[in-house]
Amino acid sequence: MSNQGELVCVTGASGCIGSWVVRLLLDRGYSINATVKDLKDESETKHLEALEGAEGRLRLFQIDLLDYDSIATAVRGCAGVFHLASPCTVDKVHEPEKEVLDPAIKGTINVLTAAKEAGVGRVVVTSSISAMFPSPRWPADKVRDEDSWTDLDYCKQKELWYPMSKTLAEKAAWEFVKEKDLDVVVVNPGTVMGAVIPPKLNASMVMLLRLLQGKYCSLQLHHNPVIYR
Repeated sequence: MSNQGELVCVTGASGCIGSWVVRLLLDRGYSINATVKDLKDESETKHLEALEGAEGRLRLFQIDLLDYDSIATAVRGCAGVFHLASPCTVDKVHEPEKEVLDPAIKGTINVLTAAKEAGVGRVVVTSSISAMFPSPRWPADKVRDEDSWTDLDYCKQKELWYPMSKTLAEKAAWEFVKEKDLDVVVVNPGTVMGAVIPPKLNASMVMLLRLLQGKYCSLQLHHNPVIYR
């Protein structure tokens, strides 16, 4: 994905990382199909439409990660896809399958399927450092690599649904690659902090704020933060 002027799709474009991806792609001359959850919600759309270069090169699509057709519409005609959409909350999850697991796992497969059907050249999937740990049985003196996965039994026991969702979604993505021969790259960012484009704080920053305030937070703060300026 190096040719300026190409059309690419960014899922989860309204979020903290997604909006920065959109901004950087616009700066580099790309045209973008950006997906949001609700086109009527200005907190998801206004900051994207205000980006320099958005007029004429940015189209917004409303998608549901569990609705394949809505995703396929946004992906159609794109040379590449940046898949960032996935549930992330610092609050207690009451229905893990419905709120977190299904959208993350099935949503990833829907995006990859749509990309394969549309002849997309490459998909960049945003996973998480949460797909690599917590993994209590990993040797403390061993460098983490592609073989390091979050311990799913531990996550279930501790009700750590976000790490479980990112782990299962990434594993599903790699299985899809083996079966369908799609060019996929996965990135695993840690805690993400820095300037925020959307009007709301991202989960990482809310998590830090709550920790500083001594309030409850359902997510664990991971090491190796991604700090951008």
